[in-house]
Amino acid sequence: MSETASAVRIVVGVDGSSASVNALREGARLAVELGGFVEAVAVWDLPAKHASYAALGIDSFEEGARKILSDALFQAFGEHPPDNVSARLIQGQPAGALLGFAEGARMLVVGRPGQGALLGLLLGSVSAAVVSKSSVPVLVVA
Repeated sequence: MSETASAVRIVVGVDGSSASVNALREGARLAVELGGFVEAVAVWDLPAKHASYAALGIDSFEEGARKILSDALFQAFGEHPPDNVSARLIQGQPAGALLGFAEGARMLVVGRPGQGALLGLLLGSVSAAVVSKSSVPVLVVA
């Protein structure tokens, strides 16, 4: 078995919030302790009324997500992220895309909802959705 195949894989969902930056730091810390690696994931999708946004000149959703991911890595680690941290950009609905990407991982790490638990559940927050549907352990970081 190769070293990469046997290493512990930790997936961290990144949305640009301070909680997701903290989740990235915690995921990296755990990866070091467990001898593994982190895949920092930002998810983007085209909005339902994409044509309306395009008509207003707003059409760079993928690039926006790329910048959020890059900024979060910088906020968490500065100019040089650890060697065991890589970045991924995925198109899809956030909770479903994270759940699919995290299949087979040791853990999925996400930031907590910013509105509080009850409001987060009512709004269908990503963290609440992944906690309730994940097939791998989920760590929610404040």
